[in-house]
Amino acid sequence: MNTDPIADFLTRIRNASSAQLKMVEIPSSNVKKAMTQILFDQGYIANFKFEDDGKQGVIKIALKYNQSTKVPAITKLQRASRPGLRKYSSSDELPRVLNGLGIAIVSTSHGVITDKEARSKNVGGEVLCYVY
Repeated sequence: MNTDPIADFLTRIRNASSAQLKMVEIPSSNVKKAMTQILFDQGYIANFKFEDDGKQGVIKIALKYNQSTKVPAITKLQRASRPGLRKYSSSDELPRVLNGLGIAIVSTSHGVITDKEARSKNVGGEVLCYVY
């Protein structure tokens, strides 16, 4: 039993990129699907596919690397809020990751969105993780 599925999601991506794997498979959930879509939209992953296996489903993520140097597009994935210590922020207190070069993924009443979208919609929420 996994007590923190979002941390497991981030750890699987982090481990696969450090091992320079092309694909990683992760058990699916609605929050993980939304986070995967954000990572794809922001250009941190090459591609993804949701597959239904009859139970929970699987997310297959194709990781993105620099062609010449083989450096992963994701240099750091850091969990912000965790089950033991939730971190909530209002729209004006949302963190800026690397002065706007990275993103923070936030769970709001408008769904799972980036920190920039949350500021523009003027909503706060739980800061799930930082990506850069």
